[in-house]
This record gives sequence, C-alpha cells and structure tokens, in this order.
Amino acid sequence: MSPDRTPAGDAFAAFAISVLRLAGHLQTAGDALAKPAGQTSARWQVLAAADHAPMSVAEAGRALGMTRQGVQRVADLLEKDGLILYAENPAHQRAKLMVLTDAGKSTLEAIKSRQAVWANVLGELFDKKHLQQATETVITALQAVEKQSVPDD
Repeated sequence: MSPDRTPAGDAFAAFAISVLRLAGHLQTAGDALAKPAGQTSARWQVLAAADHAPMSVAEAGRALGMTRQGVQRVADLLEKDGLILYAENPAHQRAKLMVLTDAGKSTLEAIKSRQAVWANVLGELFDKKHLQQATETVITALQAVEKQSVPDD
C-alpha cells in the first residue's frame, strides 16, 4: 500500500505535471522554431551553450540538464555539419571546448530571430511581474529537485 500524499505533496505533484506538460509544448515549439534553420531543439540548445562561452561537452550537459553522452552525440553532429569546432582546452587535455563557427553563429542567429518574435507574442499575454514570479518558482523547484534524491525500490 502506498502512502497518501499530503496537501503539499498534491500541490507539488500538480505543479510538476504542469511543468512537464509545458516542457513538452516548449520542445515542440522549439523544434518548429529551429526547423527552418535545419536544426532541432536539442541542436539549438547545444549551439546556444557553445555561444554562451567555449565549454566542454560535460559542462554543456550540466548547464543544460542533459547527459554528457547526449550532448556529445549532438555536438558531433554539429561539428560534422560545420556549425561548431572542437578547440584545445587549457584546463583539460582530453575534454575539448565547443566553439561556434561562423556558420554556427549564423544558424543560431536565425533561430534566435524567430524565437524573439514568438516570445514577444507570448510575453504580451502575461503580466511581466507574474512571469518573473513564475520563473523564480520554477528555479526554486529545480534547485530543490536537484538536491533531493529519489528513493530506490
């Protein structure tokens, strides 16, 4: 027999389900925004991470909440397509840094331009303060989930 959730547990479960549903819709929207540039949401995320700062695949994985292996697979495809290159990493001999090429920068800018229009339209549907509060709540929940381990059965 499983224990009943508390009211706080019910509230968190409802929040988590809503966030997961939103994440699915955002993934679909991201794919649609990236598609005209020949990309996917996953490829867009890795391009954006590399644009933020030269970083290793493992660093990008941590920043994006993705596995190192998943980022490596995407990064290798981006390199093959000439959108990133691997550069020497002074901090680690084997972990190369991902760096955007000019083609990668152009591709990312095309996606960012489409995303800006999309975000502006959706942003107008909400009060800015409400969105800021929601963002703070999601960040707080993310930090709590990252610290909390799930019990093994």
